[in-house]
Amino acid sequence: MGPKRELKFALESFWDQKSSAEDLQKVAAGLRSSIWKQMADAGIKYIPSNTFSYYDQVLDATAMLGAVPPRYGWNGGEIGFDTYFSMARGNASVPAMEMTKWFDTNYHFIVPELGPDVKFSYASHKAVDEYKEAKALGVNTVPVLIGPVSYLLLSKPAKGVEKSFSLLSLLPKIIPIYKEVISELKAAGASWIQFDEPTLVLDLEAHQLQAFGAAYADLESTLSGLNVLIETYFADLTSDAYKTLIELKGVTAYGVDLIRGTKTIDLIKSNFPKGKFLFAGVVDGRNIWANDLASSLSTLQALEAVVGKENLVVSTSCSLLHTAVDLVNETKLDDEIKSWLAFAAQKVVEVNALAKALAGQTDEAFFASNAAAQASRKSSPRVNNEAVQKAAAALKGSDHRRATNVSARLDAQQKKLNLPILPTTTIGSFPQTLELRRVRREFKANKISEDDYVKAIKEEIKKVVDLQEELDIDVLVHGEPERNDMVEYFGEQLSGFAFTVNGWVQSYGSRCVKPPIIYGDVSRPKPMTVFWSSTAQSMTKRPMKGMLTGPVTILNWSFVRNDQPRFETCYQIALAIKDEVEDLEKAGINVIQIDEAALREGLPLRKSEHAFYLKWAVHSFRITNVGVKDTTQIHTHMCYSNFNDIIHSIIDMDADVITIENSRSDEKLLSVFREGVKYGAGIGPGVYDIHSPRIPSTEEIADRINKMLAVLESNILWVNPDCGLKTRKYAEVKPALNNMVAAAKQLRTQLGSAK
Repeated sequence: MGPKRELKFALESFWDQKSSAEDLQKVAAGLRSSIWKQMADAGIKYIPSNTFSYYDQVLDATAMLGAVPPRYGWNGGEIGFDTYFSMARGNASVPAMEMTKWFDTNYHFIVPELGPDVKFSYASHKAVDEYKEAKALGVNTVPVLIGPVSYLLLSKPAKGVEKSFSLLSLLPKIIPIYKEVISELKAAGASWIQFDEPTLVLDLEAHQLQAFGAAYADLESTLSGLNVLIETYFADLTSDAYKTLIELKGVTAYGVDLIRGTKTIDLIKSNFPKGKFLFAGVVDGRNIWANDLASSLSTLQALEAVVGKENLVVSTSCSLLHTAVDLVNETKLDDEIKSWLAFAAQKVVEVNALAKALAGQTDEAFFASNAAAQASRKSSPRVNNEAVQKAAAALKGSDHRRATNVSARLDAQQKKLNLPILPTTTIGSFPQTLELRRVRREFKANKISEDDYVKAIKEEIKKVVDLQEELDIDVLVHGEPERNDMVEYFGEQLSGFAFTVNGWVQSYGSRCVKPPIIYGDVSRPKPMTVFWSSTAQSMTKRPMKGMLTGPVTILNWSFVRNDQPRFETCYQIALAIKDEVEDLEKAGINVIQIDEAALREGLPLRKSEHAFYLKWAVHSFRITNVGVKDTTQIHTHMCYSNFNDIIHSIIDMDADVITIENSRSDEKLLSVFREGVKYGAGIGPGVYDIHSPRIPSTEEIADRINKMLAVLESNILWVNPDCGLKTRKYAEVKPALNNMVAAAKQLRTQLGSAK
């Protein structure tokens, strides 16, 4: 099953009250010990601890600092699971904290809510406990903490706190907690400690860079006697950030990402502090391709000449959290593709092999095998499809816009669809029951026939359609019972993709995804969703949405080939989705949703690179639907990112309707419209958070809609949840949707009376 899935099931069992806290802790301890042992056996010298999380590492730091928002009723002491998971997921009486993407990855974190009145205290001893746990097993680890400055820069002002409040002003309040943790780790025998300060790769202002210097100067005396590693990742360091990094007080070592930050090498070569360690991230921690060992060794040898033989440490570019666990678990990948890959376990071996080679102990057979695999991948006919490459190249020269403006299209669509004001819909998926999962699993294992599978899925679709009609939802979905994952489902039916059996990656908490592997040129051999969408439409007279995943999201939620620019792969996917959109329209589907949940996620970390990314990402979306009639309504959906800074690009996508996460992020999306941005297309800011089991009342939802009506015209506003419902139970979904529809009807009545 793998450690990520094992944790998922342990968490869900605990949340469902089927197992105890002790049971969950026992599973977690077993997983940690297994990982530590595996790394020790592979010869890794610097083994991290405190990297295991029940939800996410930033929430762990919030717990460590005792920064619990007052609404959770925490009264001090060691933070337990009840408070911890209430912050992450909400509970029956209060909503969860905001969740957003971790930099430009598909990992999520719970955003700290801070203000001048927060009373910080040392409230979670997890970092020290896990260090001691590893030590008792005979493994001396490097405890890892989110650095104090990055923690504050990743936070937000709590509700009621002025937006202009300086979060960095809280540094003097959190540094004493860090000192307590460091002192306990020293007393427990730690010789190294790692602070993750990934915000150093962002575009920072001078006062933000100065905060790093102030923080580590304050920590210097407490850190005395420890080797201190500051780890950065996901991008290059600017020259100012690099200067800040190497001048930090009390710091022994610097970690840099040399996969996504190759330009940092020039900074290192021009000025590296004598006697300091460099943790060189030459093995990609975010993708699954085997390392080009010869190329990496060449890079390392050049760096060795600068920093010194004894001070160069071979490392991954970032945490291996973002990749699958072990290639050994993959029994269905063919040998050729498998030879091109390296999952976390294999990356650990690559790190050790490079370290040995650097020390003059090259494993010639391992390096030769790696070189052969690299050559095989470059020359394989499976990778290149000339027809696809020509079609993608032909896209240049057009921006692929629909001929009619959105206002005229919406008028044409309304005449055809005849929807009420404030139309209601959901985002796509409905709860994935155990029975439904069993049916899909047995069909994949050839334990039931295709006829039996189709019958079971049709019955599930009918149940979902009937429920929506009973609730009086206006635009329906079929619930996606045939799909385990929105990206995996499409990738399985597109050429150029490969799939794993156990390649799970944690997205947050118990949510694991199994990203497809894009190894070659992409095309669509046959229709992918037309049968199910047509089947669902035949069950109702109401509009039924065709449900597709957009090209940018498929790209960003896959392990992408690294032998050509990402935009070229994205254009290929866009053409495949375009074929599907046009087939859905021909089949009589009048509303088609093309989800781009991950468009914002892929935004580069550097502002100088934003325009180019947004140009090709938005263009890719427009390619998918440029050929449809004015009467075909194109929806898109986005969730759990900060969209305010790309709102003009979202408008440029030229979708007819966008549904977008709003409620969990304290409705900050609405601030864009308060500031004067005009949005003429249909828009459905989410009215309730689906990642929490909490059921919102009709009054609460009506209040949210009223806030939207204050900044958006009623004729463009849609009413919908934040995201899909697959992670929820029907006992939560039915009353929540019932209240949502009731709120929409209540507001329709009020709007009608006001005329």
